[in-house]
Amino acid sequence: MLLGCEPLHDGAQSGGGGVSFDLGIQGLGILVACSLVFGVVAHVVIGRGTRWMWLVGAAGWFVGGLFASEVLWGSMTEDEIQPIIDGLAFDESLLGGLVLGLAAVVVAWFATRRTGHQRPLSF
Repeated sequence: MLLGCEPLHDGAQSGGGGVSFDLGIQGLGILVACSLVFGVVAHVVIGRGTRWMWLVGAAGWFVGGLFASEVLWGSMTEDEIQPIIDGLAFDESLLGGLVLGLAAVVVAWFATRRTGHQRPLSF
C-alpha cells in the first residue's frame, strides 16, 4: 500500500457523514425543473428539428444528472462535494445533465434535420 493512501470506504457505512443513495422529493424536483428548463431552451435554440426536441433535451438532462449525482459521485462524502440538496449532488448533476443533454439534443438534431432533397433518417 502506498504511503498516505487508505482504502476507500463508504462514509455512510462508517458513520462519517456520507452521502446517502436516496434522492428525496426536493432533490428530484430540482432535477426535474432543471431538465425542463434545459429542454425548453434546447427547443427554442434548435427549434426546427422536431416538435419533441424539448422532451429529448429534458430526458437527456434528467438521465445525465441522475447518473452523475447518484452513480458517479454517489459514494462521495458531504465534505468532498458541495452542495447536496436532499440527496442530489447539485453541481455534479448540472455537469452530467449538460453533457448528456447536449449529446441527446445534437443526436436528435442530426437525425431529424433535412438537407436539400433528403428525407430525415428513420429508425
